[in-house]
Amino acid sequence: MATVIDTARTRAKGVVRHKTRRALLFWCFLAPSLLIFLLYRIIPVVWNLVLSFQYWSPLKAAEPAGFDHYEDLLYDEVFWQALWNTLIVIASAPLGIAVALGLALLVNADIRGRDVYRTIIFLSYPLMTVAVAIIWRWMFDERVGLINYTARLLDLVDKPIPFLNSFTWALPSVIVANTWQILGFYMIILLTGLQNIPHELHEAAAIDGAGAVHRFRRITLPLLRPSLFLAFVIGMLNSITSFDLVYVMTGGGPGRATEILVTYIYKLGFVQTKFDDAAAVTVVFFALLLATTWAANRLAGGNVGAAETE
Repeated sequence: MATVIDTARTRAKGVVRHKTRRALLFWCFLAPSLLIFLLYRIIPVVWNLVLSFQYWSPLKAAEPAGFDHYEDLLYDEVFWQALWNTLIVIASAPLGIAVALGLALLVNADIRGRDVYRTIIFLSYPLMTVAVAIIWRWMFDERVGLINYTARLLDLVDKPIPFLNSFTWALPSVIVANTWQILGFYMIILLTGLQNIPHELHEAAAIDGAGAVHRFRRITLPLLRPSLFLAFVIGMLNSITSFDLVYVMTGGGPGRATEILVTYIYKLGFVQTKFDDAAAVTVVFFALLLATTWAANRLAGGNVGAAETE
């Protein structure tokens, strides 16, 4: 009897040692990633939050500021203009996704040369954002731009349109360039979602007499919801963090017509050296990202991306 008990204890100790070694090995592999995430994500976020409640300058010690920086934002016209422009850019993301969905449906159909079409549409995404900004700045140019040249050649306008120097056209022009670049990525996401929808569902619905529009509304869109949500989140993040695109194309101008929160944060911090004010705007910017993502998730059903458990 004692031998059996000793054997059981030995096995139990062996199991504990094995689990301990596995846990140590697991944390050894995970530690570098956690350290990098802590240094480059968590600590900057926490420090930025603390900085937003201080009067801080590189040349003097920090002093408590309370909510003064946030109160200043209430009377900051540039902040409200940048926030409004940011919301407009966010609202433009669904338009690009709708165009990409149409393209995905087209290249998902059994048409000749669809692989070539997919490649052509996707080519815009791998381009450097600065290169895209330079290309579109030339295309929108008032004097030598391709768009103005074509419009005048076809007698659509009497005089060139100053797209990037107009308070009316500057922001839509930036949105067009931004949407064009990410359109191919949208299409790949939605095309993957379309190809994961079982063909049997469409075939059964067609046999029951459902038309193409009805099948699209009742089958394709509901099953495509996770892909649509993913495309929206990526598009939202891409749109409102497109600092390089906006800065190269317009620099936030003319006036503040294309100023968005990310360019305003840059100018506050690195042009005006108001790092504390920039930190407060960054906190508002982060809250806007969270709120928009939450709202998109709710509209998509409330549990998009949740893992299923047995």
